[in-house]
Amino acid sequence: MLNKLKVQDVRNEFIRLKAENEMSDNGTYEIINATFIADEQTIFGKVNEAYIQRELTWYLSKERNISAMPSPVPKIWKQVSGHDGSLNSNYGWCIFSEDNNCQYVNCLLRLAEDKTSRQAVMIYTRPEIHSDFCKNGMSDFICTNTVQLLIRDNKLIYIVSMRSNDAVFGYKNDKPWHDYVFDKALADLVHIYPDLEKGEMFWNASSLHVYPRHFNLI
Repeated sequence: MLNKLKVQDVRNEFIRLKAENEMSDNGTYEIINATFIADEQTIFGKVNEAYIQRELTWYLSKERNISAMPSPVPKIWKQVSGHDGSLNSNYGWCIFSEDNNCQYVNCLLRLAEDKTSRQAVMIYTRPEIHSDFCKNGMSDFICTNTVQLLIRDNKLIYIVSMRSNDAVFGYKNDKPWHDYVFDKALADLVHIYPDLEKGEMFWNASSLHVYPRHFNLI
């Protein structure tokens, strides 16, 4: 396997970018096409466990409105929601809802039919997002593109593909969700493949970046 970079390698690259003042023309320190093993819960900063639980509760509700989010609702969700509180990025809705074609179920069905399948993909975003992201005053273009599951050497591998990823809040808040889905998928698939083990989580971000307000964390 070619890619063996880990979170510490990503952290070191951001440290290098800052030390050499290699800032992207969008005003961030940015790694293009970052690919690494997600072996730590944060790249920078600390995990807010209370918030993670509130976000998980909201995701599992599959409700695409901040009114269903346990309070206090973070400022960022209020900023990107529509005039009526609507949002696109309820990840539970994206993969568990029938309205989005049961992505999680379909993913497991592919692996149940063929243990070596390369078709076990959960598609979070959709073609209509180019217009849906700004409906009714929203500014919510889903950050996760897909998650793919592979079974190799009797291990379940979990691959996250992001179009855009804030290396501070984005990574540390999204990682627990993917941990939850990874564990759930493993528990469900063990009923079919009793000896299946948990493999690695790979993280791919087209743009992994640190905003100026977080430069001090590097």
